[in-house]
Amino acid sequence: MQKMTITFRRSNLSGLAVATLLFVFICSSIRINAQTAAGNPAKPEDISPLLIGEKIPVIQTPDANGNNFDLNAAIAKQPTILIFYRGGWCPYCNKQLSGIQEIEAELKSLGYQIIAISTDSPDNLKSSLTKNKLAYTLLSDADLSISKQFGLAYQAPAAYDKLLPVSSGGKNQDKLLPVPSVFFISKKGVIRFEYINVDFKQRISSDLLKAVAKVVLNEM
Repeated sequence: MQKMTITFRRSNLSGLAVATLLFVFICSSIRINAQTAAGNPAKPEDISPLLIGEKIPVIQTPDANGNNFDLNAAIAKQPTILIFYRGGWCPYCNKQLSGIQEIEAELKSLGYQIIAISTDSPDNLKSSLTKNKLAYTLLSDADLSISKQFGLAYQAPAAYDKLLPVSSGGKNQDKLLPVPSVFFISKKGVIRFEYINVDFKQRISSDLLKAVAKVVLNEM
């Protein structure tokens, strides 16, 4: 941060008034994100996600069969719609996954592949694949390391304290959640579009998803 000097000439302002002015100026110039003692964003509104134009990090993580999946290698082969969801235990996530399955053929015909990432363990990913009859790839981010790299992870409310360690196969000990998100990623690994909503009950509609897929296709 650039150093700044403020000079008050022949001012009659008291020390308290000057301090108040400086405090207001600083607060209006700097966004302060609340964090927990562990350094994780305290609320969904406090996250700092990767932005359009940025490249995604190097990622290898288990798929539903427990096999190591090289996300970067997969993305290098074709344009990718990457979805972050909370878990198979979330009804809003299951509705989203099923809705995407309904338009999967259309997106595939445009040249896209669909990959979805959640906090679930591989075994729980299998359950989601079966329950929602999904034909696309599900990946496990049980320890939230990927969500952290994308800047999406935040401290879950206390109501999830018992659920998250179990659904993640014991790996989500920090009890974090990702803000549900959708990223359109080019074969070069560059983010071309993103939809991130801090209200987990709100997800991108199928119509909007298809419209974006057509608009950004030339950039993929």
